[in-house]
Order: sequence, then C-alpha cells, then structure tokens
Amino acid sequence: MTYFLITFVVMLVVITIMAVGVIFGRRAIKGSCGGGMSKADCVCIEKCDKRKKMDADAAAGVSNHS
Repeated sequence: MTYFLITFVVMLVVITIMAVGVIFGRRAIKGSCGGGMSKADCVCIEKCDKRKKMDADAAAGVSNHS
C-alpha cells in the first residue's frame, strides 16, 4: 500500500506541475499530427513530413494500408 501511495503522490505532483505550466501561458499539451489511423484534420500549424506524405498519397489515390 505504501508503494501505491508514493506512486499516486508522485503522479499527482507531475500532473500539477504540467497544469501550472499550461496556466502560466506555456503551449498546451497536445498529440502529434503524424499519421494515426483516423483521417481527422490535423490541428498543427505546420504539418510534419509524415503527414504531408500521407496527404499527398491520399490525393493521388494511393492506399497506405499494408
């Protein structure tokens, strides 16, 4: 039970530090645009190389699935 409590407190501190960073104007925590299986629109300002290639392949009608 001691390990659980120590782990819980450490994780709580880490989450609190991340939240404070976001509150004080740092960039929001977000995922990458690099290729998942969904075709959702990318929210990044500049698309990464993998996403650019995936978009170009989709426009050319090439399937990315193996």
